[in-house]
Amino acid sequence: MGTMSRTGEAAATGASRPSAPDAPSAPDAPTPPEASAPADVVLAVDGGGSKTDVVAVALDGTLVGHARGPGSNPQTRGWEVAGPILDDVRERVVSRLDGARIRTTHVYLAGLDLPDELTAATAALQHWERDGGAPDVLDNDLFALLRAGTLSPDAAAVVCGTGINALAVRADGATARFPAIGDVSGDWGGGAYLGNRALWHAARAEDGRGPATALTEAVPAALDLHSVREVTEAIHFGRLDQRVFNRLCPVLFAVAATGDAVAARVVARQAEEIVLLASVALGRLGLGSSVAEPVPVVLGGGVLAARDPLLVDAVVAGLHDRVPGAVPTWVTAPPVLGAGLAALESVGAGAEALERYRAAVRSQEFASTAALIA
Repeated sequence: MGTMSRTGEAAATGASRPSAPDAPSAPDAPTPPEASAPADVVLAVDGGGSKTDVVAVALDGTLVGHARGPGSNPQTRGWEVAGPILDDVRERVVSRLDGARIRTTHVYLAGLDLPDELTAATAALQHWERDGGAPDVLDNDLFALLRAGTLSPDAAAVVCGTGINALAVRADGATARFPAIGDVSGDWGGGAYLGNRALWHAARAEDGRGPATALTEAVPAALDLHSVREVTEAIHFGRLDQRVFNRLCPVLFAVAATGDAVAARVVARQAEEIVLLASVALGRLGLGSSVAEPVPVVLGGGVLAARDPLLVDAVVAGLHDRVPGAVPTWVTAPPVLGAGLAALESVGAGAEALERYRAAVRSQEFASTAALIA
Protein backbone atom coordinates (compact mmCIF):
# COMPACT_ATOMS: atom_id res chain seq x y z
CA MET A 1 0.00 0.00 0.00
CA GLY A 2 1.12 3.56 -0.66
CA THR A 3 3.11 3.07 -3.85
CA MET A 4 1.97 3.78 -7.36
CA SER A 5 0.77 0.71 -9.16
CA ARG A 6 2.16 1.95 -12.48
CA THR A 7 5.75 1.75 -11.23
CA GLY A 8 5.62 -0.66 -8.31
CA GLU A 9 8.40 1.36 -6.70
CA ALA A 10 8.73 1.96 -3.00
CA ALA A 11 10.59 4.93 -1.48
CA ALA A 12 12.53 6.79 1.69
CA THR A 13 13.80 10.13 3.09
CA GLY A 14 16.88 11.68 1.73
CA ALA A 15 18.77 14.51 3.31
CA SER A 16 16.55 17.51 3.76
CA ARG A 17 16.94 21.16 4.55
CA PRO A 18 14.30 23.14 6.41
CA SER A 19 12.67 26.08 4.63
CA ALA A 20 11.82 29.47 5.99
CA PRO A 21 8.30 29.61 7.45
CA ASP A 22 5.54 30.38 4.98
CA ALA A 23 2.84 32.92 5.45
CA PRO A 24 -0.27 31.34 7.00
CA SER A 25 -2.93 30.13 4.63
CA ALA A 26 -6.00 32.29 4.15
CA PRO A 27 -8.94 31.33 6.37
CA ASP A 28 -11.35 28.85 4.86
CA ALA A 29 -14.52 30.24 3.42
CA PRO A 30 -17.71 29.31 5.30
CA THR A 31 -19.70 26.39 3.97
CA PRO A 32 -22.64 27.60 1.85
CA PRO A 33 -25.92 26.72 3.62
CA GLU A 34 -27.31 24.97 0.57
CA ALA A 35 -24.23 22.78 0.02
CA SER A 36 -24.42 19.15 1.01
CA ALA A 37 -21.68 16.55 1.04
CA PRO A 38 -22.02 13.50 -1.20
CA ALA A 39 -22.06 9.99 0.23
CA ASP A 40 -18.70 9.04 -1.32
CA VAL A 41 -15.74 11.09 -2.49
CA VAL A 42 -12.21 10.64 -3.73
CA LEU A 43 -9.35 12.77 -2.45
CA ALA A 44 -6.57 14.00 -4.72
CA VAL A 45 -3.43 15.77 -3.55
CA ASP A 46 -0.85 17.65 -5.60
CA GLY A 47 2.16 19.01 -3.74
CA GLY A 48 4.75 21.02 -5.62
CA GLY A 49 7.57 23.37 -4.80
CA SER A 50 5.38 26.45 -4.45
CA LYS A 51 1.89 25.22 -3.51
CA THR A 52 -0.16 22.26 -2.32
CA ASP A 53 -3.70 21.53 -3.51
CA VAL A 54 -6.14 19.02 -2.04
CA VAL A 55 -9.53 18.36 -3.63
CA ALA A 56 -12.51 16.22 -2.70
CA VAL A 57 -14.50 15.03 -5.70
CA ALA A 58 -17.86 13.25 -5.70
CA LEU A 59 -18.07 10.11 -7.80
CA ASP A 60 -20.11 11.97 -10.41
CA GLY A 61 -17.19 14.35 -10.91
CA THR A 62 -18.57 17.25 -8.85
CA LEU A 63 -15.82 19.23 -7.13
CA VAL A 64 -17.06 19.49 -3.54
CA GLY A 65 -14.05 20.74 -1.62
CA HIS A 66 -10.67 22.36 -2.17
CA ALA A 67 -7.90 23.79 -0.01
CA ARG A 68 -4.51 25.23 -0.87
CA GLY A 69 -1.37 25.64 1.18
CA PRO A 70 2.37 26.27 0.76
CA GLY A 71 4.66 23.99 -1.22
CA SER A 72 5.21 20.50 0.18
CA ASN A 73 8.13 19.06 -1.77
CA PRO A 74 9.65 16.71 0.83
CA GLN A 75 12.94 16.48 -1.04
CA THR A 76 13.71 20.16 -0.52
CA ARG A 77 11.67 20.93 2.58
CA GLY A 78 12.09 17.74 4.58
CA TRP A 79 9.20 15.80 6.07
CA GLU A 80 9.36 17.88 9.25
CA VAL A 81 8.06 20.79 7.14
CA ALA A 82 6.23 19.05 4.30
CA GLY A 83 4.31 16.64 6.56
CA PRO A 84 2.50 19.27 8.64
CA ILE A 85 1.66 21.26 5.50
CA LEU A 86 0.06 18.21 3.88
CA ASP A 87 -1.79 17.32 7.09
CA ASP A 88 -3.16 20.85 7.43
CA VAL A 89 -4.35 21.26 3.84
CA ARG A 90 -5.93 17.80 3.80
CA GLU A 91 -7.65 18.37 7.15
CA ARG A 92 -9.23 21.59 5.90
CA VAL A 93 -10.95 19.54 3.20
CA VAL A 94 -11.76 16.39 5.20
CA SER A 95 -13.21 18.30 8.15
CA ARG A 96 -15.93 19.74 5.91
CA LEU A 97 -17.05 16.55 4.25
CA ASP A 98 -19.82 15.94 6.78
CA GLY A 99 -19.15 12.24 7.13
CA ALA A 100 -18.73 11.41 3.45
CA ARG A 101 -16.78 8.20 2.89
CA ILE A 102 -13.38 8.59 1.25
CA ARG A 103 -13.20 5.87 -1.37
CA THR A 104 -9.58 6.44 -2.37
CA THR A 105 -6.76 8.93 -1.93
CA HIS A 106 -4.22 9.73 -4.64
CA VAL A 107 -1.16 11.77 -3.66
CA TYR A 108 1.35 13.17 -6.13
CA LEU A 109 4.31 15.10 -4.73
CA ALA A 110 7.33 16.80 -6.24
CA GLY A 111 10.54 15.29 -4.94
CA LEU A 112 9.48 11.65 -4.91
CA ASP A 113 12.07 10.44 -7.37
CA LEU A 114 13.98 7.65 -5.64
CA PRO A 115 12.72 4.40 -4.09
CA ASP A 116 13.85 5.47 -0.61
CA GLU A 117 11.90 8.73 -0.96
CA LEU A 118 8.72 6.83 -1.78
CA THR A 119 9.20 4.53 1.21
CA ALA A 120 9.60 7.54 3.49
CA ALA A 121 6.50 9.20 2.03
CA THR A 122 4.45 6.05 2.62
CA ALA A 123 5.49 6.02 6.27
CA ALA A 124 5.00 9.76 6.72
CA LEU A 125 1.38 9.68 5.49
CA GLN A 126 0.33 6.34 6.98
CA HIS A 127 -1.52 8.09 9.83
CA TRP A 128 -4.12 9.36 7.35
CA GLU A 129 -5.77 5.96 7.67
CA ARG A 130 -7.32 7.20 10.92
CA ASP A 131 -9.81 9.43 9.10
CA GLY A 132 -10.32 7.87 5.71
CA GLY A 133 -7.33 5.84 4.69
CA ALA A 134 -3.67 6.23 3.85
CA PRO A 135 -2.89 7.00 0.20
CA ASP A 136 -3.76 4.21 -2.21
CA VAL A 137 -1.55 5.84 -4.84
CA LEU A 138 1.55 7.81 -3.92
CA ASP A 139 4.08 8.95 -6.51
CA ASN A 140 5.84 11.82 -8.22
CA ASP A 141 3.74 14.78 -9.35
CA LEU A 142 4.82 14.15 -12.93
CA PHE A 143 2.23 11.37 -13.09
CA ALA A 144 -0.51 13.90 -12.29
CA LEU A 145 0.80 16.22 -14.98
CA LEU A 146 0.93 13.35 -17.46
CA ARG A 147 -2.69 12.35 -16.75
CA ALA A 148 -3.85 15.96 -17.09
CA GLY A 149 -2.35 16.15 -20.55
CA THR A 150 -2.99 12.79 -22.21
CA LEU A 151 -4.63 9.38 -22.01
CA SER A 152 -1.98 7.84 -24.25
CA PRO A 153 -0.23 4.81 -22.71
CA ASP A 154 2.95 5.88 -24.55
CA ALA A 155 3.93 9.40 -23.52
CA ALA A 156 6.44 11.68 -21.84
CA ALA A 157 6.04 14.56 -19.43
CA VAL A 158 8.41 17.39 -18.56
CA VAL A 159 7.74 19.73 -15.66
CA CYS A 160 9.57 23.02 -15.47
CA GLY A 161 8.23 24.92 -12.50
CA THR A 162 10.15 25.68 -9.33
CA GLY A 163 12.42 22.80 -10.41
CA ILE A 164 12.69 20.55 -13.44
CA ASN A 165 12.06 16.84 -14.01
CA ALA A 166 10.79 14.41 -16.65
CA LEU A 167 9.55 10.88 -17.20
CA ALA A 168 8.30 8.65 -19.98
CA VAL A 169 5.84 5.75 -19.82
CA ARG A 170 5.11 2.88 -22.19
CA ALA A 171 1.98 0.79 -22.68
CA ASP A 172 3.60 -2.29 -21.12
CA GLY A 173 4.16 -0.42 -17.83
CA ALA A 174 7.82 0.44 -18.34
CA THR A 175 8.93 3.88 -17.16
CA ALA A 176 12.00 6.07 -17.62
CA ARG A 177 12.75 8.45 -14.74
CA PHE A 178 15.51 10.72 -13.45
CA PRO A 179 16.82 11.22 -9.89
CA ALA A 180 16.09 14.98 -10.17
CA ILE A 181 17.99 16.02 -7.05
CA GLY A 182 19.79 19.05 -8.42
CA ASP A 183 23.35 19.62 -9.58
CA VAL A 184 24.54 16.32 -8.13
CA SER A 185 22.25 14.44 -10.53
CA GLY A 186 23.07 16.65 -13.52
CA ASP A 187 19.93 18.81 -13.49
CA TRP A 188 19.76 22.20 -15.18
CA GLY A 189 16.88 24.64 -14.94
CA GLY A 190 13.57 25.34 -13.30
CA GLY A 191 12.23 28.65 -12.07
CA ALA A 192 14.50 29.03 -9.05
CA TYR A 193 17.56 28.06 -11.08
CA LEU A 194 16.70 30.52 -13.85
CA GLY A 195 16.23 33.29 -11.30
CA ASN A 196 19.63 32.41 -9.87
CA ARG A 197 21.15 32.64 -13.37
CA ALA A 198 19.57 36.06 -13.83
CA LEU A 199 21.31 37.32 -10.69
CA TRP A 200 24.57 35.55 -11.61
CA HIS A 201 24.77 37.24 -15.00
CA ALA A 202 23.69 40.59 -13.53
CA ALA A 203 26.45 40.42 -10.89
CA ARG A 204 29.14 39.60 -13.43
CA ALA A 205 27.97 42.36 -15.77
CA GLU A 206 27.91 44.92 -12.96
CA ASP A 207 31.48 44.22 -11.82
CA GLY A 208 32.94 43.75 -15.30
CA ARG A 209 33.53 39.98 -15.34
CA GLY A 210 30.73 39.34 -17.82
CA PRO A 211 29.09 40.92 -20.86
CA ALA A 212 26.72 43.84 -20.48
CA THR A 213 23.07 42.95 -19.94
CA ALA A 214 19.88 44.77 -19.02
CA LEU A 215 19.59 42.33 -16.11
CA THR A 216 21.86 44.67 -14.11
CA GLU A 217 19.01 47.17 -13.92
CA ALA A 218 16.05 44.81 -14.06
CA VAL A 219 17.09 42.46 -11.23
CA PRO A 220 17.46 45.06 -8.45
CA ALA A 221 14.45 47.03 -9.73
CA ALA A 222 12.25 43.94 -9.37
CA LEU A 223 13.26 43.72 -5.70
CA ASP A 224 13.00 47.47 -4.95
CA LEU A 225 16.76 47.77 -4.55
CA HIS A 226 19.25 50.03 -6.30
CA SER A 227 22.06 47.74 -7.42
CA VAL A 228 22.95 44.10 -7.96
CA ARG A 229 25.45 44.43 -5.11
CA GLU A 230 22.58 45.32 -2.77
CA VAL A 231 20.70 42.23 -3.89
CA THR A 232 23.73 40.01 -3.32
CA GLU A 233 24.31 41.40 0.17
CA ALA A 234 20.61 41.14 1.08
CA ILE A 235 20.65 37.45 0.22
CA HIS A 236 23.98 36.86 1.96
CA PHE A 237 22.84 38.48 5.22
CA GLY A 238 19.38 36.87 5.16
CA ARG A 239 17.33 39.96 4.43
CA LEU A 240 16.11 38.12 1.33
CA ASP A 241 15.61 34.36 1.49
CA GLN A 242 16.23 31.80 -1.24
CA ARG A 243 12.69 32.12 -2.56
CA VAL A 244 13.75 35.40 -4.11
CA PHE A 245 15.07 33.43 -7.09
CA ASN A 246 11.54 32.42 -8.09
CA ARG A 247 10.70 36.12 -8.23
CA LEU A 248 13.60 36.74 -10.57
CA CYS A 249 12.62 34.08 -13.10
CA PRO A 250 9.96 36.27 -14.81
CA VAL A 251 12.52 39.09 -14.89
CA LEU A 252 14.83 36.89 -16.96
CA PHE A 253 12.11 36.17 -19.50
CA ALA A 254 11.02 39.81 -19.67
CA VAL A 255 14.58 40.95 -20.37
CA ALA A 256 15.10 38.17 -22.92
CA ALA A 257 11.97 39.35 -24.75
CA THR A 258 13.62 42.75 -25.34
CA GLY A 259 16.38 41.08 -27.33
CA ASP A 260 18.99 41.06 -24.57
CA ALA A 261 21.56 38.50 -25.74
CA VAL A 262 22.62 37.32 -22.28
CA ALA A 263 19.09 36.65 -21.05
CA ALA A 264 18.07 35.12 -24.37
CA ARG A 265 20.93 32.60 -24.18
CA VAL A 266 19.71 31.41 -20.78
CA VAL A 267 16.18 30.92 -22.13
CA ALA A 268 17.59 29.02 -25.12
CA ARG A 269 19.61 26.80 -22.77
CA GLN A 270 16.47 26.03 -20.77
CA ALA A 271 14.61 25.03 -23.92
CA GLU A 272 17.51 22.78 -24.88
CA GLU A 273 17.35 21.02 -21.51
CA ILE A 274 13.58 20.49 -21.74
CA VAL A 275 14.00 18.91 -25.17
CA LEU A 276 16.91 16.80 -23.95
CA LEU A 277 14.97 15.44 -20.98
CA ALA A 278 12.02 14.44 -23.16
CA SER A 279 14.15 12.92 -25.90
CA VAL A 280 16.33 10.90 -23.53
CA ALA A 281 13.34 9.58 -21.54
CA LEU A 282 11.50 8.56 -24.68
CA GLY A 283 14.64 7.10 -26.21
CA ARG A 284 15.14 4.81 -23.23
CA LEU A 285 11.74 3.27 -23.99
CA GLY A 286 12.19 3.21 -27.75
CA LEU A 287 9.45 5.79 -28.34
CA GLY A 288 9.09 8.82 -30.59
CA SER A 289 11.69 7.99 -33.22
CA SER A 290 9.21 8.08 -36.13
CA VAL A 291 6.50 10.49 -37.22
CA ALA A 292 4.45 7.38 -37.98
CA GLU A 293 4.28 6.70 -34.24
CA PRO A 294 3.22 9.99 -32.61
CA VAL A 295 3.79 10.27 -28.87
CA PRO A 296 2.52 13.11 -26.65
CA VAL A 297 5.09 15.14 -24.75
CA VAL A 298 3.17 16.82 -21.95
CA LEU A 299 4.72 20.11 -20.85
CA GLY A 300 3.75 21.79 -17.60
CA GLY A 301 4.85 23.62 -14.49
CA GLY A 302 4.85 27.37 -14.02
CA VAL A 303 7.74 28.16 -16.38
CA LEU A 304 6.32 26.13 -19.26
CA ALA A 305 2.68 26.97 -18.55
CA ALA A 306 3.49 30.68 -18.94
CA ARG A 307 3.93 29.91 -22.68
CA ASP A 308 6.70 32.45 -23.19
CA PRO A 309 7.12 32.70 -26.99
CA LEU A 310 10.91 32.39 -26.93
CA LEU A 311 10.74 29.23 -24.85
CA VAL A 312 7.77 27.75 -26.71
CA ASP A 313 9.29 28.23 -30.14
CA ALA A 314 12.62 26.77 -29.09
CA VAL A 315 11.03 23.74 -27.40
CA VAL A 316 8.78 22.99 -30.37
CA ALA A 317 11.67 23.31 -32.83
CA GLY A 318 13.96 21.21 -30.66
CA LEU A 319 11.44 18.41 -30.24
CA HIS A 320 10.81 18.40 -33.98
CA ASP A 321 14.52 17.94 -34.62
CA ARG A 322 15.32 15.38 -31.91
CA VAL A 323 12.05 13.43 -31.54
CA PRO A 324 10.23 13.19 -34.90
CA GLY A 325 7.15 11.58 -33.34
CA ALA A 326 6.79 14.09 -30.49
CA VAL A 327 3.47 15.93 -30.17
CA PRO A 328 4.03 18.86 -27.76
CA THR A 329 1.05 19.20 -25.41
CA TRP A 330 0.92 22.11 -22.98
CA VAL A 331 -0.94 21.81 -19.67
CA THR A 332 -1.88 25.10 -18.06
CA ALA A 333 -4.51 23.74 -15.65
CA PRO A 334 -3.46 23.04 -12.04
CA PRO A 335 -1.71 19.65 -11.76
CA VAL A 336 -4.39 18.55 -9.28
CA LEU A 337 -6.58 18.13 -12.36
CA GLY A 338 -4.62 15.03 -13.33
CA ALA A 339 -4.53 13.79 -9.73
CA GLY A 340 -8.30 13.98 -9.49
CA LEU A 341 -8.86 12.34 -12.88
CA ALA A 342 -6.66 9.41 -11.87
CA ALA A 343 -8.47 9.03 -8.55
CA LEU A 344 -11.88 9.06 -10.22
CA GLU A 345 -10.81 6.52 -12.84
CA SER A 346 -9.55 4.19 -10.12
CA VAL A 347 -13.05 3.89 -8.66
CA GLY A 348 -14.70 3.37 -12.03
CA ALA A 349 -15.97 6.87 -12.80
CA GLY A 350 -17.19 7.24 -16.37
CA ALA A 351 -16.43 9.76 -19.07
CA GLU A 352 -19.21 12.12 -17.98
CA ALA A 353 -17.85 12.32 -14.44
CA LEU A 354 -14.32 12.90 -15.67
CA GLU A 355 -15.46 15.71 -17.95
CA ARG A 356 -17.51 17.28 -15.14
CA TYR A 357 -14.45 17.36 -12.89
CA ARG A 358 -12.26 18.69 -15.70
CA ALA A 359 -14.71 21.51 -16.37
CA ALA A 360 -14.95 22.32 -12.65
CA VAL A 361 -11.19 22.64 -12.27
CA ARG A 362 -10.93 24.84 -15.32
CA SER A 363 -13.66 27.17 -14.10
CA GLN A 364 -12.85 27.16 -10.38
CA GLU A 365 -10.72 29.95 -8.94
CA PHE A 366 -8.33 27.92 -6.78
CA ALA A 367 -7.77 30.00 -3.66
CA SER A 368 -7.15 28.98 -0.06
CA THR A 369 -10.63 27.67 0.65
CA ALA A 370 -12.09 24.37 1.69
CA ALA A 371 -15.74 25.33 1.48
CA LEU A 372 -18.09 22.75 0.05
CA ILE A 373 -19.17 23.88 -3.37
CA ALA A 374 -22.89 24.03 -4.09
